[in-house]
Amino acid sequence: MATVRAHGVDVAYTCSGHGPPLVLVHGAGVDGRMWRPQSEGLAAEFTVVAWDEPGAGRSSDLPPDFTLADFAHCLAAVIEDVGLGPAHVAGLSWGGTVVLELYRHHPELVRTLILVDTYAGWKGSLPPEEVAARVEGVRRMLAAEGEEFDPTLPGLFAGDPPAAFVPLLDAMARDVRPATMGAQLFMMAEADQRDLFPEIAVPTLLVWGERDTRSPLGVARAFRDAIDGARLVVLPGVGHMSNLEAPEGFARAVRGFLHGFRPL
Repeated sequence: MATVRAHGVDVAYTCSGHGPPLVLVHGAGVDGRMWRPQSEGLAAEFTVVAWDEPGAGRSSDLPPDFTLADFAHCLAAVIEDVGLGPAHVAGLSWGGTVVLELYRHHPELVRTLILVDTYAGWKGSLPPEEVAARVEGVRRMLAAEGEEFDPTLPGLFAGDPPAAFVPLLDAMARDVRPATMGAQLFMMAEADQRDLFPEIAVPTLLVWGERDTRSPLGVARAFRDAIDGARLVVLPGVGHMSNLEAPEGFARAVRGFLHGFRPL
């Protein structure tokens, strides 16, 4: 475990393996532990970096008025602290939104983009009525107190969560900070990053669960059509958290995509 100080936050991250840097950015309501299969399975070929974003895991709390750009600047600080040059950067769900914002502000740190079951912000990817419904759901979730607070978002998996990862999911859920989750999701609701698509000039992989209901395949196709040269890999029978529901297929997609960009 390493820590870097950036924008008033101590940001924790793990680093395993050897090779070109592959930075993994988790979604809302979880932390860097969600990448455990990838941290173990890809470490023979890559230096796998998984952060705990500000306000999550072993990182310190969010300062007041923290913004999406601040998340991106903190992620940039992690990449710089690893010190291996521009990185392959992957983000799932909210993490993909952070990764896009990283590219907006620090494109020199990004060698390739891997966008997984994500959004150009909810405003940039979902119908207004769906965004409104999700915002209302977030408000209800945050209004719950104590043990009534449940950070589990609906539709994360195509079926039941994989049994092997249920203890991990429960552990991450217990550690969720309501203030962080609320900040993330309200930022997501307001974000519209479609203006960035024509500016993306690095190789881009899109990995999507075929049965993702939170970010449906139509969102993936919109990314593919708007980002020059973007490649879409659809994982059959898989929902929103595709890295946990199909870790082997996810690893194959990532390896196949990055093979042409090694060594750095």
